Amino acid sequence: MSEPVQLEEYLREVQRFTIAVYEYIENTTPRNYYKLIESLKSHQVATANASAFALQVIETREPNVAEEHRSRLRNYINLHSGPLPSIKDVVANSDLHALNRLQEEKSDILRESPDLQRYVVELSNTLAEWYQHYRRLYDFVLNYGLGESFARQESLQAIADLGIDTYPHRFDRTHSISDIVETYGLKNSDELRQESVRVSVAGRIHAINIMGKAGFIRITDGRALLQIYVRSNDVDEQCWRLFKLLHIGDFIGTTGLLFRTKTDELSIHAESLTFLSKALVPPPDKYYGLHEIELRHRQRYADLIANREVRHVFETRSRVIRLIRKFFDERGYIEVETPMLTPLPTGAAARPFKTHHNALDIDLYARIAPELYLKRLIVGGFEKVYEINRNFRNEGIDRSHNPEFTMLEWYEAYSEYEDLVRLTEELISSVVDEVCGKTLVEYGEDRIDFARPWKRFTMREAVIHYWPNEGERPTLQDVSSLEGILAWAEKLPSLREEILRLRNLDYGYVLGEVFENVAEAELTSPTFITEFPTELSPLSKQNQADPRFVDRFELFIAGMEIANGFCEINDPADQRQRFEAQMKLRERGDEEAMLIDEDYIRALSCGMPPAAGEGVGIDRLVMLLTNQRSIRDVILFPHMRPEKGTEDKG
Repeated sequence: MSEPVQLEEYLREVQRFTIAVYEYIENTTPRNYYKLIESLKSHQVATANASAFALQVIETREPNVAEEHRSRLRNYINLHSGPLPSIKDVVANSDLHALNRLQEEKSDILRESPDLQRYVVELSNTLAEWYQHYRRLYDFVLNYGLGESFARQESLQAIADLGIDTYPHRFDRTHSISDIVETYGLKNSDELRQESVRVSVAGRIHAINIMGKAGFIRITDGRALLQIYVRSNDVDEQCWRLFKLLHIGDFIGTTGLLFRTKTDELSIHAESLTFLSKALVPPPDKYYGLHEIELRHRQRYADLIANREVRHVFETRSRVIRLIRKFFDERGYIEVETPMLTPLPTGAAARPFKTHHNALDIDLYARIAPELYLKRLIVGGFEKVYEINRNFRNEGIDRSHNPEFTMLEWYEAYSEYEDLVRLTEELISSVVDEVCGKTLVEYGEDRIDFARPWKRFTMREAVIHYWPNEGERPTLQDVSSLEGILAWAEKLPSLREEILRLRNLDYGYVLGEVFENVAEAELTSPTFITEFPTELSPLSKQNQADPRFVDRFELFIAGMEIANGFCEINDPADQRQRFEAQMKLRERGDEEAMLIDEDYIRALSCGMPPAAGEGVGIDRLVMLLTNQRSIRDVILFPHMRPEKGTEDKG
């Protein structure tokens, strides 16, 4: 085969090899690689050597990749044979270098053949472009640890070759790592020697240090670290060979005596090592961690491995929920469960998620709020009920909103909303005290004082108090009529362009929008806002002194609504009128307005005692107590847009 033909064939190999690797990388690469991938797709896909490499990458990094993709690659391998290309070798010894050598060594032949010379120059230019692709590919491999993944795959095979079960069913522990650190962390060397404490523990490898015939492993259970000392003379040959095949991120178990090293570190003198699981993908760097926000939310498992403080956030969340349950259980409330799929999207004003029940052939809606079901229980004779529930609202996502969120809702017969104000202060203050141990809590740049009593304004008072121009504020009379509130709304830059729309709204809606624009962001300390307009509160009882308003409050902290409570309507005729008003809004295009729930009206017709109810946003409360600025940081698996390249391609 002549040099040009041989080089051309090798160039095709280079192209095919690169394509095969990029076919795998397509689903894992950052966005800035997609243009490069698109340029590579114009070429034919892999030959055997390229396919074998890509298949090895896929089976190492993506064991659940589509079977059809793996099958296609295997077919290419079966048709060809040859050595497996190395990215490093291809980059270091690229065809560009070969062409340069050809031009130098065969310069006399090239001078005699202008066509051949022109061909080689064109080939050289093409290879120069591909060389740049390879450099980027090689950098990608180094940055994303694909090369290390191969080493880990080989290590797993070597462990299997030792006759070790690579994925055993269980490991018998005497303690967790945290238990050992807590129980024996303060004991000195003599005390440990006298007690002769033999333990069996397991965990993920955090660090490895091999020093000739001995070495150290640090393992973690996610909360605490513990060192293992391994010496070749103290374990059998299989254990020692296993020790040298371990990687950071692997799970192991060990049995041995507790002791303190010369540096006074609590350690286990290993008598045995048990392999439990291989981390085929390198974990995030133990010192640098995982800091890219979107990646942390998408790959929470990696986030938890890399950032111990993230685990603390979710442990705190769990503790908050336990404390809430304890608070209500001790006060005689009964915890209940209500449907998550409902025939009507009711309970709050929001756009629902919709699905279809095939067996019943009916449309159902993911629960917006459990309110109407909980009040049915009050009708049925339960005087105190609460539920910690998941709600779903098909709305926007921002730092304080997620389509799926957790709420506490409770209802109490024979009470009214002033009772709930006192109970809310007591509930949240007790949780803050238990979790934070103090009343002054840092949240971002703010210091929030939870000391009681908390601030309190009517909605109109809040608009006046927080009006941005201190020299010219509205009076109570100014904000008590539609004409007055519209006149002052025109003075707000944020609402100036909305005046035409606002003029078509009733008084309550305009007051609500002015409040949101003027006051909400200023409510840093815990503040109750009362006297909500009737238009904004289709399930609340009207105030007896002024029916334009209802007996309702919302609690704001750090500019976020944390709680919402009110006196419940128990007059079925009044409730029907409120539902009908909501239906008129739906007819005018308001998709969030509520529907008439005839069964709920029938329940009220059976008689419901005076009652008050409240909802508290668990996610936002946890945000405050853990100093997290985004709701996604307190939800283990928040909703995200699909990664580019992973959407269903039909």
